[in-house]
Amino acid sequence: MRCYQIQIPLARARGLGSARSGASQWWAQRVTAIALVPLTIWFVVSIVPLMAAGHQAFLDWRGSRINVVLLTLFVLMLFYHMALGLQVIAEDYLHRESTKITAKISIQLACLTLTIASIVAILR
Repeated sequence: MRCYQIQIPLARARGLGSARSGASQWWAQRVTAIALVPLTIWFVVSIVPLMAAGHQAFLDWRGSRINVVLLTLFVLMLFYHMALGLQVIAEDYLHRESTKITAKISIQLACLTLTIASIVAILR
C-alpha cells in the first residue's frame, strides 16, 4: 500500500527561493546609488557655473586634481550602477536564454567601453 502525501502549495514552494544568488548584486546597486547622491550633487553644483564661463574656465576646473578624482569616481559609479540596473532588467524581462546572455554581454561591453572612453577623456 502506497502512502501519498498531500502537499499544500507552501510546502511545495519551500526552498525554491532566490538561494541568495542576487544579494551581492542588490547590495552593489544600493551602494553605488548611495555613492552617486553626493557625487551627482557635487557634479551639478560645480558644473552649472561653468556653463556661463568660457572654455578656459572649464580647463582650469578640470585641471584641479580633486575635480579629476571626483569626476573619475562619478563616472565609475555611474556606469557600474547603470550596468547593474540594465542587467537586472535583462534578467527580468528577457525570457529566451540566448537573448538574455547576448543582452548581458552587450550591456557589460557597452558600459565598459563608455567607462574607458570617459576616463580617457577626463585624463587627457
